[in-house]
Amino acid sequence: MTNRNEVLFERAKKIIPAGVNSPVRAFGSVGGVPRFIQRAEGAFVWDANEQRYIDYVGSWGTGIVGHAHPEVVEAVREAALGGLSFGAPTEGEVRIAEEIAKLMPSVESLRLVSSGTEATMTAIRLARGYTGRDKIIKFEGCYHGHSDSLLVKAGSGLLTFGNPSSAGVPSDLTQHTIVLAYNDVSGLEQAFAEFGEQIAGVIVEPFVGNMNLVRASSDFVRTLRHITEQHGSVLIYDEVMTGFRVALGGAQSLHGITPDLTTMGKVIGGGMPLAAFGGKREIMNCISPLGGVYQAGTLSGNPIAVAAGLKTLEIIQRPQFYENLSARCQQLTTGLIQAAQENGVTFNADAVGGMFGLYFAKEHPKSYADMAASNIDGFKTFFHGMLNQGVAFGPSAYEAGFVSAAHTPELIDETIDIAKKVFASM
Repeated sequence: MTNRNEVLFERAKKIIPAGVNSPVRAFGSVGGVPRFIQRAEGAFVWDANEQRYIDYVGSWGTGIVGHAHPEVVEAVREAALGGLSFGAPTEGEVRIAEEIAKLMPSVESLRLVSSGTEATMTAIRLARGYTGRDKIIKFEGCYHGHSDSLLVKAGSGLLTFGNPSSAGVPSDLTQHTIVLAYNDVSGLEQAFAEFGEQIAGVIVEPFVGNMNLVRASSDFVRTLRHITEQHGSVLIYDEVMTGFRVALGGAQSLHGITPDLTTMGKVIGGGMPLAAFGGKREIMNCISPLGGVYQAGTLSGNPIAVAAGLKTLEIIQRPQFYENLSARCQQLTTGLIQAAQENGVTFNADAVGGMFGLYFAKEHPKSYADMAASNIDGFKTFFHGMLNQGVAFGPSAYEAGFVSAAHTPELIDETIDIAKKVFASM
């Protein structure tokens, strides 16, 4: 029987670099052939061979209500009948902006864009324009999109300026980016002691999802807020992944923190390309045409994406939505931990809201170094074992996973039963 995934991958590699349009899709870190998805519904995706998988990728966190939710699909259909794009204001843009601001009180003003990269890139530019400073602090292992100044890696030592981690990025563009270890309070304090009056802002994933799920400690969060206020720097919460995923009010509602700016994406688009950045009105008023910080986008606030986002935001506010989502996520992680223990496999897991992390290590990681020290080969074996049995996790040990409202208790139990067999074979 022909494996259509293999056939499509070979075709793709002839015309698309590495055969994929985003690097992690190539299965480079786990090996093997990526699954080419034909369709999706609820908690399931089907590949080109018509193999069904219980999906814990969820379009990387976007699909919080499940794939192809009938109400979302209908909202998109109705919007599409009225036209696909106008390059002009619409009432829908106003409605979704009002809805986001209602759910996330730190956002006094916001602007819609088309991707998380656009949102974070502009938030950085806005912080610099507002403060008149150049330097930005980011944390090792946090990913904030592929804009040049944020594609940096740490060098040696406690405190370092970033060196480009991508070819094609001049070092001049990253020389103003300071890279620190996540959850390192002393490193943060040292950076501000040395460069405080030059730091325009700090950007942070409040729950990291791009080195697997890593929680920020309460001390780290408190220090972030205090030290940025003390030095007049802008605190940017990158909630592209966590916004409306870990809680209705985002990670900031769980932390009890009011950031100066917030970036959002994924969930707010309901599966369509939509993102946003927003925060204090005083800062947002620096955006053109009110101020001198330029930002624009032909497809910003696309009416189809806005319709999908509005319906998704409506669904997630229904009674018991987050209670049920969190319960399913906890059911999954608790069951997987028990299954691993029964089979003598060193393994741990964590969950917050509808987001989870799987670690082949004794303890939850607190930084990128912790995650890198885990058993990455163990994850690869587990990943392929689960995939071959019809369960899809993200194809990298450094990616968080996601549960949707469509994942029933029975599907979670089925996943755990499959995991028991995979753990037993390891």
